[in-house]
Amino acid sequence: MKTQLRKELRWQRKEHFIDDSWLHILDCKEFNDVTHIASYISYGFEPQTRDINSRLREEGRVVLVPRLLPDKDLEWVPWNGESEPTGDAFTEINRIGVAIVPALRVDREGNRLGQGGGSYDRALPRLQAWTVALVHHGELTSEEVPHELHDQKMSAAATPGLVLRFK
Repeated sequence: MKTQLRKELRWQRKEHFIDDSWLHILDCKEFNDVTHIASYISYGFEPQTRDINSRLREEGRVVLVPRLLPDKDLEWVPWNGESEPTGDAFTEINRIGVAIVPALRVDREGNRLGQGGGSYDRALPRLQAWTVALVHHGELTSEEVPHELHDQKMSAAATPGLVLRFK
Protein backbone atom coordinates (compact mmCIF):
# COMPACT_ATOMS: atom_id res chain seq x y z
CA MET A 1 0.00 0.00 0.00
CA LYS A 2 2.73 2.48 0.97
CA THR A 3 4.82 1.58 -2.08
CA GLN A 4 2.01 2.31 -4.54
CA LEU A 5 1.06 5.49 -2.68
CA ARG A 6 4.65 6.73 -2.81
CA LYS A 7 4.81 6.06 -6.55
CA GLU A 8 1.60 8.00 -7.12
CA LEU A 9 2.68 10.90 -4.90
CA ARG A 10 6.07 11.17 -6.63
CA TRP A 11 4.32 11.31 -10.00
CA GLN A 12 1.91 14.01 -8.75
CA ARG A 13 4.80 16.00 -7.32
CA LYS A 14 6.67 15.87 -10.62
CA GLU A 15 3.59 16.88 -12.63
CA HIS A 16 2.67 19.81 -10.37
CA PHE A 17 6.11 20.94 -9.20
CA ILE A 18 6.55 24.61 -8.30
CA ASP A 19 9.91 25.76 -6.95
CA ASP A 20 8.74 27.50 -3.78
CA SER A 21 10.41 28.72 -0.62
CA TRP A 22 9.94 27.57 2.96
CA LEU A 23 11.99 30.42 4.49
CA HIS A 24 9.02 31.44 6.63
CA ILE A 25 9.64 28.47 8.93
CA LEU A 26 12.66 30.32 10.30
CA ASP A 27 10.21 32.77 11.92
CA CYS A 28 8.80 29.97 14.10
CA LYS A 29 9.49 30.40 17.81
CA GLU A 30 11.02 26.92 17.89
CA PHE A 31 14.03 28.29 15.98
CA ASN A 32 14.69 30.96 18.63
CA ASP A 33 18.00 30.43 20.40
CA VAL A 34 18.66 27.16 18.53
CA THR A 35 22.26 26.94 17.38
CA HIS A 36 22.29 23.48 15.77
CA ILE A 37 19.71 22.53 13.15
CA ALA A 38 19.42 19.25 11.28
CA SER A 39 18.21 19.84 7.73
CA TYR A 40 18.66 18.13 4.39
CA ILE A 41 19.98 18.89 0.93
CA SER A 42 16.95 18.81 -1.32
CA TYR A 43 17.05 17.22 -4.75
CA GLY A 44 14.66 16.63 -7.61
CA PHE A 45 11.12 17.65 -6.76
CA GLU A 46 11.54 17.72 -2.97
CA PRO A 47 10.68 20.90 -1.08
CA GLN A 48 13.87 22.88 -1.57
CA THR A 49 16.11 23.79 1.31
CA ARG A 50 18.82 25.89 -0.43
CA ASP A 51 17.62 29.20 0.94
CA ILE A 52 16.85 27.83 4.43
CA ASN A 53 20.24 26.18 4.83
CA SER A 54 22.09 29.21 3.45
CA ARG A 55 20.18 31.65 5.71
CA LEU A 56 20.87 29.53 8.77
CA ARG A 57 24.60 29.50 7.97
CA GLU A 58 24.55 33.28 7.36
CA GLU A 59 23.05 33.65 10.84
CA GLY A 60 26.00 31.71 12.27
CA ARG A 61 24.07 28.57 13.07
CA VAL A 62 25.39 25.06 12.56
CA VAL A 63 23.51 23.25 9.80
CA LEU A 64 23.76 19.48 9.90
CA VAL A 65 22.74 17.29 6.98
CA PRO A 66 22.17 13.54 6.94
CA ARG A 67 24.61 11.02 5.55
CA LEU A 68 23.22 7.58 4.82
CA LEU A 69 25.01 4.70 6.51
CA PRO A 70 25.26 1.16 5.08
CA ASP A 71 22.51 -0.06 7.45
CA LYS A 72 20.16 2.72 6.15
CA ASP A 73 20.52 4.69 9.38
CA LEU A 74 21.58 8.34 9.28
CA GLU A 75 24.40 10.26 10.85
CA TRP A 76 24.53 14.06 10.91
CA VAL A 77 27.41 15.95 9.30
CA PRO A 78 28.10 19.71 9.49
CA TRP A 79 27.17 21.25 6.14
CA ASN A 80 29.86 23.37 4.54
CA GLY A 81 27.73 24.61 1.65
CA GLU A 82 28.68 21.80 -0.73
CA SER A 83 26.22 19.52 -2.47
CA GLU A 84 27.20 16.42 -0.48
CA PRO A 85 27.89 15.96 3.23
CA THR A 86 31.60 15.51 3.85
CA GLY A 87 33.72 15.27 6.96
CA ASP A 88 33.30 13.68 10.33
CA ALA A 89 29.94 12.86 11.85
CA PHE A 90 28.57 15.27 14.45
CA THR A 91 28.39 13.38 17.72
CA GLU A 92 26.76 15.91 20.08
CA ILE A 93 23.28 15.25 18.74
CA ASN A 94 21.68 16.44 21.99
CA ARG A 95 22.60 19.97 20.79
CA ILE A 96 20.27 19.67 17.77
CA GLY A 97 17.17 21.71 18.61
CA VAL A 98 15.28 21.54 15.32
CA ALA A 99 15.13 18.92 12.58
CA ILE A 100 13.83 19.86 9.12
CA VAL A 101 12.63 16.67 7.44
CA PRO A 102 11.54 15.83 3.87
CA ALA A 103 8.15 14.19 3.34
CA LEU A 104 5.85 13.11 0.54
CA ARG A 105 2.72 13.65 2.62
CA VAL A 106 1.76 14.47 6.21
CA ASP A 107 -1.63 13.99 7.84
CA ARG A 108 -3.32 16.08 10.54
CA GLU A 109 -1.99 13.80 13.28
CA GLY A 110 1.63 14.40 12.27
CA ASN A 111 2.13 11.08 10.53
CA ARG A 112 4.73 11.44 7.78
CA LEU A 113 5.09 9.42 4.62
CA GLY A 114 8.74 9.47 3.58
CA GLN A 115 10.66 7.92 0.71
CA GLY A 116 10.39 4.42 2.15
CA GLY A 117 13.86 3.61 3.46
CA GLY A 118 13.01 4.22 7.13
CA SER A 119 16.22 6.22 7.64
CA TYR A 120 14.57 9.18 9.36
CA ASP A 121 12.44 6.86 11.50
CA ARG A 122 15.69 5.32 12.76
CA ALA A 123 17.51 8.62 13.32
CA LEU A 124 14.85 10.96 14.70
CA PRO A 125 14.23 9.11 18.01
CA ARG A 126 17.83 9.88 19.01
CA LEU A 127 17.18 13.62 18.70
CA GLN A 128 15.36 15.68 21.26
CA ALA A 129 14.36 18.18 18.62
CA TRP A 130 11.28 19.92 17.29
CA THR A 131 10.64 18.21 13.96
CA VAL A 132 9.08 19.95 10.98
CA ALA A 133 8.31 18.15 7.72
CA LEU A 134 8.37 20.17 4.51
CA VAL A 135 5.65 19.40 1.96
CA HIS A 136 4.31 21.10 -1.14
CA HIS A 137 0.82 22.61 -1.39
CA GLY A 138 -1.73 19.80 -1.37
CA GLU A 139 0.56 17.32 0.41
CA LEU A 140 -0.77 18.15 3.86
CA THR A 141 -3.89 16.02 4.12
CA SER A 142 -6.84 15.32 6.39
CA GLU A 143 -6.76 11.70 5.17
CA GLU A 144 -4.78 9.38 7.42
CA VAL A 145 -1.33 8.57 6.08
CA PRO A 146 -0.47 4.86 6.34
CA HIS A 147 1.88 4.41 9.28
CA GLU A 148 3.38 1.76 11.51
CA LEU A 149 4.49 1.74 15.15
CA HIS A 150 8.11 2.62 14.30
CA ASP A 151 7.13 5.64 12.15
CA GLN A 152 8.01 8.92 13.84
CA LYS A 153 5.35 11.61 14.15
CA MET A 154 6.29 15.17 13.31
CA SER A 155 5.95 18.13 15.65
CA ALA A 156 4.80 20.24 12.69
CA ALA A 157 4.45 20.33 8.91
CA ALA A 158 5.10 23.29 6.64
CA THR A 159 3.89 24.17 3.17
CA PRO A 160 5.14 27.27 1.34
CA GLY A 161 2.25 29.16 2.93
CA LEU A 162 1.82 27.86 6.46
CA VAL A 163 3.18 25.96 9.43
CA LEU A 164 0.83 23.53 11.17
CA ARG A 165 1.83 22.34 14.65
CA PHE A 166 0.55 19.02 15.96
CA LYS A 167 -0.38 18.11 19.54
